[in-house]
Amino acid sequence: MKKLYVSLLFLSSLFSTVLNAQTRYLDPVFDVVTVTPNQPYGLNTTVLAYPTIIKQPLIMDVYSPASDTETKRPVVIYLHTGNFLPFKSPIDGSLGFNGSCGGTIRDSSVIEACTRLAKMGYVALAADYRLGWNPLAASDVDRRYGIINAAYRGIQDVRSCIRYLKKSVELAGNPLGIDTSKIVVWGQGTGGYISMNAVFLDNYIKVPTASEGKFMWDPPQIPGTDSYPMIIPQVNGDIHGTSLGLAPNASGGLDTLCFPNHVGYSSEFQLAVNMAGACADSAWVDPGMAPIISFHVPHDNFAPYGEGIVNVPGSNLQVVKVQGSYTIQHMQEDYGNNDSFIGEPISDLGTQQNGAFAATPIVNGNTWTDPTPGLYPFLKPLVNAGGNLIPTTTAPWEWSGPVPNNPTCNTDKASALMYWDTIIRFYAPRACFALGLQDCVDQVLSAKEPIARHIDVQVAPNPATDMVRFSSEENILAIQIFDRTGRLVGNLPDVNTNSYTLQRDGLNAGLYVVKLSFKEGFVSRMVTFN
Repeated sequence: MKKLYVSLLFLSSLFSTVLNAQTRYLDPVFDVVTVTPNQPYGLNTTVLAYPTIIKQPLIMDVYSPASDTETKRPVVIYLHTGNFLPFKSPIDGSLGFNGSCGGTIRDSSVIEACTRLAKMGYVALAADYRLGWNPLAASDVDRRYGIINAAYRGIQDVRSCIRYLKKSVELAGNPLGIDTSKIVVWGQGTGGYISMNAVFLDNYIKVPTASEGKFMWDPPQIPGTDSYPMIIPQVNGDIHGTSLGLAPNASGGLDTLCFPNHVGYSSEFQLAVNMAGACADSAWVDPGMAPIISFHVPHDNFAPYGEGIVNVPGSNLQVVKVQGSYTIQHMQEDYGNNDSFIGEPISDLGTQQNGAFAATPIVNGNTWTDPTPGLYPFLKPLVNAGGNLIPTTTAPWEWSGPVPNNPTCNTDKASALMYWDTIIRFYAPRACFALGLQDCVDQVLSAKEPIARHIDVQVAPNPATDMVRFSSEENILAIQIFDRTGRLVGNLPDVNTNSYTLQRDGLNAGLYVVKLSFKEGFVSRMVTFN
């Protein structure tokens, strides 16, 4: 029996009521964005100059809404595309060295995404990460070794960025004005591999025990040995990048592959967004993991929509079998990890918007129509390429200037912006629930009842253990409690007092939305039970 997705906070109500309103975190409420470039968040070593190992500053461009008085804002760490290789050739400086149409924190699509998010009230960070591997290595095992090491470094770097943010709040007085309990990791293309796997790689043991032993190898420089994991914490640093990684070199010494950054702070984040990335191994997906929103073009010939082999761009060289957005989103929903943005199946998301979306994705000749509240497929026409049907583009949200090494790159900004309209429209309400953003929740609840903005409600203690008290000068008529899935878990219809103590009564630990009804309308408050 298929899961029935029902929620009182169904998103169709949201879309019908707020598209003409201006609500923070749903709409662009700021006209001007301040960009502060080249802000360091860490330092680590790069293999791009191998066999010389050099230190690389890790930097980010910070996008903030100008003249904003809010000091605790959700933050998005945005990771660019690029196949874990530099966009600009280290040999002759030509563009497209990585086989991609971009690959820096200054890509047009990165700037567009971060600017839109900042105008909505977020702080957006366009963060770089370490690059480097050999896609033309002689064997598929060597290529697999290179790509998992590159992805591992990317995961370490984004986690270092998260810890930097938490450290800056605690020790530097929160210079970015952020709420580190509301962090989003958003990856585009190759960055999508990092954002998705940063959710799932929560224990090192998942590397050596990956399916089919795909991340085990017999190092060619050590003949006759047993197989070893392709990642070893003592060599590569731990999965968070908080320990030293030392590798033996040819001269009998040691090369540093990982410097620890911001030790003592948590690497946790609350929401991931994946645009055309994939999971290294679906066995890494477990219950209780952060929710993920995915955007993907079915038939993607670079990152599979379901399960498939990643190939080296521009060649038939195989790298590794992975699982893409369709497969992973269904697993996330089966485990309940995406419950925070599950509502009724929504008809208005299946309609044409600015030419960007076709309602029924077709994959490998089959119609995949199971409800996937966190997945938005962009269907593109297919063309014959060497006997294979592939989409006309796998990244319709990107645009660039001419790239000599890749004449297929889109140079039409207007066409890409249509996709960004849809991406933000799909992302925004789901992020509201996943992050627990008060204004967004109020806007959804106001679909059937007005907000009593003039009524002040005091809440204490919050977070709470066993009970929480609500106080107001006006009489509270009724109280409803919703969990983060929008499910009604408590209903008190006859309160009729200006001070009420709500008992926990078996509610699980977590965040709840408490709706208090008054004669003039309602007030909602976020309450956390520890």
